Amino acid sequence: MPRVFCDTVISQDILPGTPAAAADWLVVASEPYGLTFTREGDRRTADGPFGRLTLTVGTDALCLRVESGDRGLLERFRGSVTEHLLGLLGEGAAIVWTGDVETGALFADFREIRVTAVRDLTPRLRRITFRGLDLGRFAGSDNLHVRLYLPPPGLEVPSWPRPAPDGRPVLPEPERRPAVRYYTLRRVDADAGELDIDVVLHGDDGHSGEAPGAGFARRARPGDLCGMSGPYGLGVSPASWYLLAGDETALPAIARILEELPDDACGTALIEVEDATDELPLQAPAGVAIRWLHRRSAAAASPLVEAVRALTLPADSATLFAWVACEFDELARLRACLRGRGVDRDRMLAVAYWRRTPPTASPDRGTPG
Repeated sequence: MPRVFCDTVISQDILPGTPAAAADWLVVASEPYGLTFTREGDRRTADGPFGRLTLTVGTDALCLRVESGDRGLLERFRGSVTEHLLGLLGEGAAIVWTGDVETGALFADFREIRVTAVRDLTPRLRRITFRGLDLGRFAGSDNLHVRLYLPPPGLEVPSWPRPAPDGRPVLPEPERRPAVRYYTLRRVDADAGELDIDVVLHGDDGHSGEAPGAGFARRARPGDLCGMSGPYGLGVSPASWYLLAGDETALPAIARILEELPDDACGTALIEVEDATDELPLQAPAGVAIRWLHRRSAAAASPLVEAVRALTLPADSATLFAWVACEFDELARLRACLRGRGVDRDRMLAVAYWRRTPPTASPDRGTPG
């Protein structure tokens, strides 16, 4: 696909300093987001996961160009750059982009999807099958997750976020605003226009403290309409040995990763669930061992953390890749454990899928963060 791009020009009269100083500020502000710039004359260029950002310093203006291989990624990148610019110029500044900007009412990576089937895989895991149009961008194996936009119950005609002229999303009115949660794409068949999303159920149906994702899953019926954008999130990097570790919120992602590993892959998958009724048959390479950890019968407060601590890892940590997803606090302990055992940051992907909350509220299990 040809690269798409958009440009904006920030004139000297609205900059807090010189164009060169503004470019230097943006370079520093972009570093935490993984953008490293190279400098050649009056131009600073950085390549990142969404595309390329070029800053060109003029005598009386700073010119920015955002490029990407995909219109949806371009929109995300442009919105992020706009946020940075407003941090420099102030929220009242008007940022105008030209080039390959969207003209429709919805973002390029947004799709409406409709429920076609609902079935329970276990007492606490429900699979929802959706149908939608033009799902090709969601069918790759590099990105596992999507944002689901869940309309308020009883709203017959949902309202969705739309792009503002500066690239940021304009949200619907609060009473019409969908709840947004991340979920794993368990299966995508772009040719058939069909996908599966598995949702962990928790809490009591209908109670005010129930999380939006679980509440939607309990109520879901064929014909229900949702929104979806993405894809987002990363899977595993190539390695000679894999560690996959997570609780039931990570089970859909672990199941998909196992299916997509090479046939000769080796490693271990550790999956913490409530009890044996939450186990599922999983397809995995012969060299990957699957261990189910049951909270209900475990002596340890966190059987997943204890299992990772006790696991024998390859002597050379540079040959492995660890993919870990679970509750926020447990993830911190797992990350520290793996780092203490010599696993470098670039050989690990650790993501908090939910965070434990006080008893008066319900954690939204099944929601990748």
